Amino acid sequence: MSTFGMRRTTLAAAGLAVASTLVLTGCKDGNEDVAPAGPSASATAPQPGGPASPSASASGGAPSSPAAPSSGGAAGAAKPGQQYKIGEAAEFPFASGSTKGQIALSVTKIEQGQAADLDVLKLGDKVKGKVPYYIHYTVKNTGTTDLSFTSVSHVKGLLGDGTEAQDLYIIGKFDKCKDDSLPKGFTNGQTQTSCAVALAPSADTKVAGAKYWGDPFTLKEGLTWK
Repeated sequence: MSTFGMRRTTLAAAGLAVASTLVLTGCKDGNEDVAPAGPSASATAPQPGGPASPSASASGGAPSSPAAPSSGGAAGAAKPGQQYKIGEAAEFPFASGSTKGQIALSVTKIEQGQAADLDVLKLGDKVKGKVPYYIHYTVKNTGTTDLSFTSVSHVKGLLGDGTEAQDLYIIGKFDKCKDDSLPKGFTNGQTQTSCAVALAPSADTKVAGAKYWGDPFTLKEGLTWK
């Protein structure tokens, strides 16, 4: 993602009851300098020889090269760069590690949150002035492979002018936007809803669309919903 001048940054926050690991990333024409957040008041410093504190890592490496989509669905398999309306489903071959199958993905709603929603994450000035948007999407297994415990991520927000919104990846519990791996027994016909967080730079800018750029697509030629 060097074309977008992405700077990888690791942010960690720990709570008394629930520990969450976060990655705040930005893909823009210029570098966005985001310094690591300091530990919250409730964070516990790691002790020598003790368990490691929560950590985060930005997704690395170049996006997978597009693979030829297999046929499927009434309108055929989705093609790189194809655009859909909110609520419409895109069907395509899906891969997660060594597991390969086929899914139908639909962005069902883009919901504006409140800046105060982020307070629980204790990111301070790193998200000052930014507004979270919650991208709700549904995954359906339309193939013959059991996709138990795989993860359908790589969903980004798009601003009104088509540029990419800033991502906020959360590993742990965030009730405003739950993002879980697919459950056990996720076979043909099974569905699950999930959510991705995108940050608008200010209250005057909205996240108006979404993009999926996971395998077999790329960041430049992903599927979009508006």
